[in-house]
Amino acid sequence: MKKILIAVAASVIFVATGCQTQETKPAAAQVEKSAEQMAYEKFHAEAKAAIAKAAKVDGVWRDTGKILKSAEKAAKGGDFKKAQKLAAKAADQGHLGYEQAMGQKNVGNPSYLN
Repeated sequence: MKKILIAVAASVIFVATGCQTQETKPAAAQVEKSAEQMAYEKFHAEAKAAIAKAAKVDGVWRDTGKILKSAEKAAKGGDFKKAQKLAAKAADQGHLGYEQAMGQKNVGNPSYLN
């Protein structure tokens, strides 16, 4: 019985000490990280939509997919600031690729190729 009481007391002390040394992040840092993550997710969704729109008119630029994959990799690593920048760049390239393809639609060949 005495051994059981000692084991219980040691467990209580161990758990209580562990709870006291547990570090918590400040609320502001959690909010900041959450805001960066939300911004990344917004740009990621925008990039996906822009790339899909550009793909419908064969206007996807060569490196746009690679940039988006790099953004996803950075997000998995927790670097949401970098991921946000890369996703925004991919979204811009998706929009520009669509605009370029639409601008060149029905232009035809130059006169020297006819």
